[in-house]
Amino acid sequence: MTDTLHFTDSHCHLDFDALSHDLPNLLLQCQQAHIHHIVIPSIGPKNWHKVLELANKHSSEHLALHPCLGVHPWFLNDLAADSLNILEQLVKQHRDSIVAIGEAGIDGVIDKEQHNLAAQTLVFERQLSLAKDHHLPIIVHHRKSHQLIVPMLRQKQLAQGGIIHAFSGSYQQACQYIDLGFKLGIGGTITYPRAEKTLKAVKKLPLESLVLETDAPAMPLYGYQGEDNSPLQVTKVFEALVSIRTESPEEIAHALELNIRNVLPNLTR
Repeated sequence: MTDTLHFTDSHCHLDFDALSHDLPNLLLQCQQAHIHHIVIPSIGPKNWHKVLELANKHSSEHLALHPCLGVHPWFLNDLAADSLNILEQLVKQHRDSIVAIGEAGIDGVIDKEQHNLAAQTLVFERQLSLAKDHHLPIIVHHRKSHQLIVPMLRQKQLAQGGIIHAFSGSYQQACQYIDLGFKLGIGGTITYPRAEKTLKAVKKLPLESLVLETDAPAMPLYGYQGEDNSPLQVTKVFEALVSIRTESPEEIAHALELNIRNVLPNLTR
């Protein structure tokens, strides 16, 4: 089914050790699987330059790698006092080569462990402002934080919107994000039979609101628990999506590629 179609992984941490140790071979396999774009979010100061260099060094005519710059809410302990200022300077410097701000957001589970909701909120707000000031989309991390993130997105009114990474909410929550101009990152969650709420939502959401992702090396698909995830699995996510939608595989694949270009305009540069 997937032999003549093309795919984009809208969220893959290619710079992580689990994937980068044999990167040329992995990227060759991705090309052979008709994966022609991979978006690489960053998680903080330690890997900003790495994702920029990786995308510059390993992009090819057949497979383009696209870096993002941001601060993940799990890694706020790594932030120095001037980190957000450095991030802003890097965004200005690389405005035309990055495709989004991110991965940024609020994580309610981490807050219960670290009691740092105020810091998470501040760092996310700064990154929303950065996205707005530079007319860039943002890739949003959420976990038990919809009720906090939606009002912030509504207040900021980003013209370019962005992607809600690893969407796993209800139809009503999805519609709130879509109304704010965001696409929903659909990944391995839809391969799990128990994910009834998300499956029910994804079945009836507008096709133009969806993009594919893996979050590799995290978030393994059903049947692959305990293994590192891979961008190669984006084709299996696609097959899972096809199995719950009414449109043809060709129509879905075409729409997904159009969607990712609409939400990440720099992807085509």
